[in-house]
Amino acid sequence: MARVEKVAIIGLDCADPVLVFERWRADLPNLRRLSGLGLWGNLESCIPPLTVPAWTCMASGKDPGALGVYGFRSRRDWSYENLGLATNLDVRQPRLWDYAARVGLPSITVGVPQTFPIVRPPRGCQITCFLTPSTKSPYTHPPELAGEIRELLGGEYILDATGFQTEDKEPLLRQIYEMAEQRFRVCRHLLSTRPWNLFWMVEMGVDRIHHGLWRYHDPEHRQYPGPGPLADAIHDYYVFIDRQIGMLLELLDLERTAVWVVSDHGAQRLDGGFCINDWLIREGLLVMKTPISGRRRFELADVDWSRTKVWGDGGYTGQLFINRAGREPQGIVAGDEYEPLRDKLAAMLSDLPGPSGHPLGNRVFKPERLYQDVTGFPPDLIVLFGDLRWRSVGTLGHEDIYTFESETGPDDANHALAGMYILSHAALPRRRQDAALYDVTPTTLELLGLKVPRGLCGRSLI
Repeated sequence: MARVEKVAIIGLDCADPVLVFERWRADLPNLRRLSGLGLWGNLESCIPPLTVPAWTCMASGKDPGALGVYGFRSRRDWSYENLGLATNLDVRQPRLWDYAARVGLPSITVGVPQTFPIVRPPRGCQITCFLTPSTKSPYTHPPELAGEIRELLGGEYILDATGFQTEDKEPLLRQIYEMAEQRFRVCRHLLSTRPWNLFWMVEMGVDRIHHGLWRYHDPEHRQYPGPGPLADAIHDYYVFIDRQIGMLLELLDLERTAVWVVSDHGAQRLDGGFCINDWLIREGLLVMKTPISGRRRFELADVDWSRTKVWGDGGYTGQLFINRAGREPQGIVAGDEYEPLRDKLAAMLSDLPGPSGHPLGNRVFKPERLYQDVTGFPPDLIVLFGDLRWRSVGTLGHEDIYTFESETGPDDANHALAGMYILSHAALPRRRQDAALYDVTPTTLELLGLKVPRGLCGRSLI
């Protein structure tokens, strides 16, 4: 194939393939043009299909088990206290910009999740992600780039849309648009002023608008209000993002540059939540020290570990942890009880009926059967409730094990396993070819003429 000197990766968190390739294809001329110049299709996410760890899986070609990162929050040991946000400190596998740096190729990365804090600066420049507490934290490499960005924007750089789970939609929309406009303007500036062979940006606004406004465009959503002023909000934002991509493409030499557009997962309506810890209490598997009267947070410090066999964590997917003897400090599930209990839990959750009495359609996974390797401190079971149309609710004291209220505020959407991708270059065949997010790293390494290391989960698409 013709020589590729550069690879540009444009990441759109949560961009959905049905919206991009089917429903709104005619309204997205730049994405349509790119898909006509190469490969395109669904991009299967990892399990769990979450921003963390999905983007790191994509950037490393490694699965969550190899990374030891199983969601936004990870256990850092088997104690009952050390459960925290998964950041760059938890990533020990090399990512694309690390491979590029080894052979002297400069990179630009902007907003790629799990790049905060900067611990291994790339050769080139980096702006960290939405996990950064604020722009008062060191969020750029080199450090002086922060001042350059402030001068370019005439104000502070927006790391993320804050409070996107709100009923006040108009201010949220303004913030999402401003964030994306800033991100693309900064990217155009860096592409014009810095040397690079690898460019990778991720815009979070697509994810935020899905969670905030999905009900307004989906007639099948439980809270669909009917036609109204916000009915086209998501469509119009996709059109806006397509224009931003078009302006970015004007700066690229497409004869020498392969262009990806990728999402880490797709989107779908959120029907409700399953109260995982309330259910475990009902089943006699979780016992709290303090009697439950009214809704409250689930606190590990309040668990009676002498009588608890299982506890769960909330989020867009569910995680179950068994209080195993010899592993947890006060574990009570003996070694010969462990696997039968796991099997029993998996069967109970798989067969669980929803509020209507029909099967909810839960999918339950054991980490060692999902991943090539299992490192760190994994959950004993990973659950996709209702095939991701339901989420896991960790709080306690709900009237039922099913709830239609979010723990953190209004939330209209959950993730879907199928994200989207486009890989465009004149020398590529032009066809639909579904792929997996693990394929991005080996394909990009091959495009850049770099050695593809053994042990990656994906395969090159070329």
